[in-house]
Amino acid sequence: MVIPRYLEEIIKTLEKNNFEAWIVGGCVRDFLMDKTPNDWDLTTNALPEQMLKIFPEAHYENIFGTVILPVKNEKEEVLDAIEVTTYRSEQGYSDRRRPDEVKFEKDIDADLARRDFTINALAMRNEKSKLPLKEDLARFVIVQESYQIIDLFGGVKDLKKKIVRAVGEPYDRFKEDALRMMRAIRFAAQLNFSIEPKTERAIVKMAGSLKFIARERVAVELIKILQSDRPYDGIMALHNTKLLQYIIPELEQGVGIEQSRHHIYTVFEHGVLSLKTCPAKEWQVRFAALIHDIGKPKTKKIINGIATFYNHEYVGARLADRLCRSLKFSAADSERIVNLVRHHMFYYNAGEVTAASVRRLIKKVGKENLKDLIDLRIADRLGSGTPKAEPYKLRHLQYMFERVQNDPVSVKMLKINGTDLMNDLKIPPSPKIGEILDVLLAEVIENPENNNPKYLSERAIELNKMDAAELRKKSKEVVEEKREEEDRQMKREFKV
Repeated sequence: MVIPRYLEEIIKTLEKNNFEAWIVGGCVRDFLMDKTPNDWDLTTNALPEQMLKIFPEAHYENIFGTVILPVKNEKEEVLDAIEVTTYRSEQGYSDRRRPDEVKFEKDIDADLARRDFTINALAMRNEKSKLPLKEDLARFVIVQESYQIIDLFGGVKDLKKKIVRAVGEPYDRFKEDALRMMRAIRFAAQLNFSIEPKTERAIVKMAGSLKFIARERVAVELIKILQSDRPYDGIMALHNTKLLQYIIPELEQGVGIEQSRHHIYTVFEHGVLSLKTCPAKEWQVRFAALIHDIGKPKTKKIINGIATFYNHEYVGARLADRLCRSLKFSAADSERIVNLVRHHMFYYNAGEVTAASVRRLIKKVGKENLKDLIDLRIADRLGSGTPKAEPYKLRHLQYMFERVQNDPVSVKMLKINGTDLMNDLKIPPSPKIGEILDVLLAEVIENPENNNPKYLSERAIELNKMDAAELRKKSKEVVEEKREEEDRQMKREFKV
């Protein structure tokens, strides 16, 4: 790999003005691992005001010495933005997040010493740089190919050993920002590294300080763990280091909760194993797989010596909603997760389920969520210790989804609308229009061939003769009757 030309030009420009400049941080780590960095960061002994004179198009609006420098092409179009930060040290972290005092430094060693982990405390520049290094820094320089790398804390060796190690004393690093404990586990999950024992012991001892960190910052790290190639290992590391109880306490409540019959694992074990076996890559589905049974601890009852968890999916959905809101997930992400938790117990038996019941399932969960629901069912089955994820049933379900996907499952899909009804029935806008449409939809879900304007118009005339109470009862009867039947079948199937 090579450093992008525009970075080399920025460094050369700073050096021409007698300032040092180094590529620094996680991008150096990725570079040395032969991975393309997501972004590039530079550090320099130039003060922000000095950088603004050298780069007139840059801007500076913070107290941390970070100048934002736009990168343009030949057409003067902005392609990227590079952060160039003055060497700095930091003092005091009374809010466990931001330094109380930021001091600009003249030498890079002070800047590297403030960083979190040895693999992130590396600096790199072209070997041809004409600016000399301080004598006491030169002995820490590693020359690799055509680059100079400053490694004060053994980061290169830790990269080779695949170790996440705190810079200096780990207790001090975690006191500065408790979120670094989660970051250590996130890096281990993303890079397939292990955490150095002393660093891990410090995490266990200081786990409680995570409760002082803003939940949205915790959520960012959690999502990155779920998006990694090893989400199960990340969640288990959070559990083993005592952090998980401050992130997803509802999941921790499943520890030691035994189950009966087809479950051979505790509720907690089943949740994390469902995550491990989840075929989906999207973090929202993985998270739903992890927490889909969080309602079980609150619904467990022993009946005739057997553990039951009636309605745990509904209790779990309420807990999932509260959890998503506490983590400040977006409304769309929260709705997707809660929807999956609420409906993960859907009943499906290829020999019994009709096209109408599949249409009702689509109406409940949404066509866009069908693949997620199947992935969650696979995770649920495999996470129970079942050797197969009911491949035939799932293939049959996918076939049925395909078969009925264009059938009406919402009022909008009816071949008649409210305006048509008002014209046909000669009545003004009123709640009755909606009630008639609801009845028509319930009947069409049962028999899609009835979804034609002639039938619907004639049927609407008959329904209009009923009063409002009769209409409401009529629209609910079809749906509620089928829902109760499905619930009974569901409980027989899962024995919960």
